[in-house]
Amino acid sequence: MAAELEEKTDRYETLLAEALEEATVAPPAGTPMAEAATECREMAASYLEDGRHFRSADDPVNALAAFSYGHAWLDAGARIGLFDVPTEGHLFTV
Repeated sequence: MAAELEEKTDRYETLLAEALEEATVAPPAGTPMAEAATECREMAASYLEDGRHFRSADDPVNALAAFSYGHAWLDAGARIGLFDVPTEGHLFTV
């Protein structure tokens, strides 16, 4: 079970890191929607940092949760049009 948790945590960390690289703010700069997109990206990046902190503290359960929450911020933002994201592949569910 520990190996399974480690593999899943690795996968979700990679997923979030790659999704952060691919998601770009869609609304025009200076608009409230662009501000919302920026805040969602910041939340996702913070969860990536948190997950890495938990992982370094040998807490894979909270690391996995943080990586999952971070990706959820990006995926939800992509679904409502805050981000331009790839429509093919495994990074987003749009």
